[in-house]
Formats: sequence, structure tokens, C-alpha cells
Amino acid sequence: MLRLSKLTDYGTVIMTHMARDPDRICSAADVAAEIGVSAPTASKILKMLARQHLLHSLRGAKGGYLLARPPQEISIAQVIDAMEGPAGMTECSIAAGLCAQERTCRIRANWQRISLAIFRALDGVTLADMTQPMLHPVDIGTLHAWKAAGHKPALE
Repeated sequence: MLRLSKLTDYGTVIMTHMARDPDRICSAADVAAEIGVSAPTASKILKMLARQHLLHSLRGAKGGYLLARPPQEISIAQVIDAMEGPAGMTECSIAAGLCAQERTCRIRANWQRISLAIFRALDGVTLADMTQPMLHPVDIGTLHAWKAAGHKPALE
């Protein structure tokens, strides 16, 4: 199963937290206390997101971090990319020349198609979307039962 790193998970939590009050300047200590991560972890993540221009870093006594754009203009794909680099299921689906079997591989195009479908799904969800409660929470048990019964999602 695909899984994001813990830092990327925290990055999406931090960005969603900040999107709830997008005009508020947040210090690393504030973010750490409010979402329940250590101050060094919050600081590291905030710096990573600022380096990728998703946050503005403000210096001074009343400094901190602020969303660089409105929440509806920042996608989850952008947050993941800022934390982990270009997303792709396999190395060959990220860029040409990263895989030794690239010239003879017969499934590269399929991996690229899968990676594109995942990217589109993540790019279609914004921080503004993440701040809204889901009307119907996903039941993980049902998802596992659905998978065990042999159901497969359709790729577009």
C-alpha cells in the first residue's frame, strides 16, 4: 500500500491547521502546541514548506509563518511535492533516465498513467477542502472488505 512519510502527514496537518485561519501568523511553537507535535518537528516542516513557497516566513518578535496563497489555491499535491519531491509510483514515472530498464520496460506507460491518476486526485483537493468536515467518514473496515471481495477501482 502507498504511504506518505510521517513528516509529510504532519505537513498536511500543519497546512490544513493554518488554512482554517489563513490570515493568522503562526510561530513554530504555536503550531507544535496546537497540533501536538514537537517544536523541532514543527519548525523543520514549516521551513521545508516555506522553502517551497507554500508559506511566507516573517521575521521579528511577532514573526512566524503565513500561508503564501489562499487555501483554495494550494493543493494537497503541492504540499506532498514540497515535502517529498515529485510524486510518482516508480522512478520512471517521475522523470526519464532514472531507471536502468527504461528502454526495454513494457509497463512504464502504465506506471505513468497510474501516477497521473494519483496526482490528479491529490491536485483536485485543496487546503480549503481539507478544512471541511467529511459528510461521510471512510470506514476502513468496509474498504478492506471491499478489497477482499475482489472489487477494483476503475482508472480513468
